[in-house]
Amino acid sequence: MKLYVCYGAWTQKFFGHAHPCGDAHQALLDAGYDPEVVKVYGLGPLPLALQPKRRQVKAVTGRTWVPAIEFDDGSGFDESAKIIEWAKQNPAAAA
Repeated sequence: MKLYVCYGAWTQKFFGHAHPCGDAHQALLDAGYDPEVVKVYGLGPLPLALQPKRRQVKAVTGRTWVPAIEFDDGSGFDESAKIIEWAKQNPAAAA
C-alpha cells in the first residue's frame, strides 16, 4: 500500500487546522496499516510533465490531487475524507 502525500505526512496543526495528508496517514496508522509514504511535491494543477510522481497519482486515481492511496493491486482513490473512512471500515488484520 502506498500513500501519496504533498510534502509529508504532517501531524502538527497549521493555523489551527490539521493537514489532510497527515490526517490520512494517521488514520491508516490507527487502523493498523504501515503504508509506504510517497512525497509527490508540487501542486496538483501544474503541468504533469513537471511532476513525475503526480503522473503516478493520476494513473491510479484519474486526478493529480493528494492525499491518494494505492493498493497492492494498483487500484486506489484520493481525498483525505475517503481515505479516513476506508481506514475506519477496513482495519488491518491482526498479526
